[in-house]
Amino acid sequence: MKSRKAYSLQDNNSFFIDTVCSEIYFPASLDDLSALPDLSTRPFYILGDGSNTLFIDEQAPIIIKPNFTGITVTENDSAFILEVGASENWHDLVTYCVDQGMPGLENLVLIPGSVGAAPVQNIGAYGVELADYCQSVTWYDFNTQRLVVLDKQACQFSYRDSAFKQALYNKGLIISIKLYLPKYWQATLNYQGLDTLPENVTSKQVMDTVIAMRQAKLPEPKVLPNAGSFFKNPLVSPSVLQQLQGQYNNVPYYQQSSAQVKLAAAWLIEQAGLKGYRQSGVGVHDNQALVLINYQQATGRQVLALAKHVQACVKEKFNTLLQPEVKMVTVQGEKIFDDLDDLCLKQ
Repeated sequence: MKSRKAYSLQDNNSFFIDTVCSEIYFPASLDDLSALPDLSTRPFYILGDGSNTLFIDEQAPIIIKPNFTGITVTENDSAFILEVGASENWHDLVTYCVDQGMPGLENLVLIPGSVGAAPVQNIGAYGVELADYCQSVTWYDFNTQRLVVLDKQACQFSYRDSAFKQALYNKGLIISIKLYLPKYWQATLNYQGLDTLPENVTSKQVMDTVIAMRQAKLPEPKVLPNAGSFFKNPLVSPSVLQQLQGQYNNVPYYQQSSAQVKLAAAWLIEQAGLKGYRQSGVGVHDNQALVLINYQQATGRQVLALAKHVQACVKEKFNTLLQPEVKMVTVQGEKIFDDLDDLCLKQ
């Protein structure tokens, strides 16, 4: 198995944070996975494309960077069924499917990251989630050193969450996913920006529209280092929405159920006066307040300090806690905190 020591990860994270891991492993087969050292008592992190990762310290934990590729397509009378390697690029997969006449994923185009990261986060955009099309996930269990096929129910998908972030966290890694794309396709257009498209729109037209909307407001990470949306859109009760509507006109929201409403985190940040705000070489993007930018090769801790400031300002103004969507990784591994004040900034 390919491995390296004292490996720089600067080119392996879209914030372009300069951090070094003591060891990195690149498993590409079941034999490679079996040859991984026992990391049960040592901090480690499973890294995909690094597009949703903030390395906070100058030193990173041990890294496992899988290299499982390939796309296999089968079909029956009602659907296309795809088995896709975890290390394939998600955006490339979406464009491949649309170009090959297999619609369904077009609303999820241009989401950065690997295919293997998609079920972990249950990625979603413009009214569609991965869970809508994911049939199963093939998972390598570190303890048993065997592959397990987890169906959709076992994956426990919810809003930006899954079993891979909860009960199965760091107990294995994703090898591939199976997608089920029905041949009877109907465009999902119930989202602002897509709702003006005609009913007979093609999946290619939907994809091109989504690409245009994302490129208009989201900066290219290779030009302005960022990890896309830093915070999740908060889920609140209808009563909280009513309070906001009493103070602000045209509050953007998306009804999730009778008990939950999704607010637009970008709108909350902008209303808090933070759009375009900068400090210590990092800042909130001028066009999309949900994106934090590393303008001047800042450290991970400087990006984290900005995120804490944004979270504190929104909480003070709206009494709503913005939960981070980006994974934050210290030398001791990933740190999961909804309130960033709980994430210590001391060296």
